[in-house]
Amino acid sequence: MARTSAGHETREKLLRAAEELFAARGVEAALTRDITRLAGQSNPSAVQYHFGSREGLLDAIMAGRQERTEQALAPLLPGLGSADPAGLLGALVAAEATELRSERGRHCLRISAQVSHSSGVRTRTPHPTLAGGGYWRLIELIEDRIRSVPEPIRLERIDLVLTLIGAALADRARQYLTGTTPLTDEETFLADLVTMSAAMLCAPTPPRSTS
Repeated sequence: MARTSAGHETREKLLRAAEELFAARGVEAALTRDITRLAGQSNPSAVQYHFGSREGLLDAIMAGRQERTEQALAPLLPGLGSADPAGLLGALVAAEATELRSERGRHCLRISAQVSHSSGVRTRTPHPTLAGGGYWRLIELIEDRIRSVPEPIRLERIDLVLTLIGAALADRARQYLTGTTPLTDEETFLADLVTMSAAMLCAPTPPRSTS
């Protein structure tokens, strides 16, 4: 039991250290040895032992971050059956923004903005951390609301809107972490983010080229 407890503690220290360094230095730039050192581990193979690989460590971080978002989204989903795109995006932003409340969540917002391209929206093949969850269901509802938009543009727009939301929240998280005073209060920021995202999602489609 003591060994299991110690293993869990080490795993948690590695997660926290990786969250901090991936957020501050970038997922690609942060070195595994620095993560191990920040976690207070002398074994250079600690990441591989507990997560299988560096990629496994990143997946574990994103899985934990998505689990928290799913918990925030769950009570909102039942009331979204007839919501318009702005209402759906409002729920998505509200759930994502709960990560702003903690230092860990702020780190994770900065990390997830770096890997948003792997969500699987454009191919309708959700990343394993999204498959079967309320977040992916919300994406499906958003697509259903803009069926009049041609499919290639529709999928691209949804992916770009999610990228915009992720980047905006990551920037807000950065400001909180560095002590920078934002231009707007959080309520205004989130409301404006929803308004901008909905406008982007529902913008008129460009005329077809005649060439």
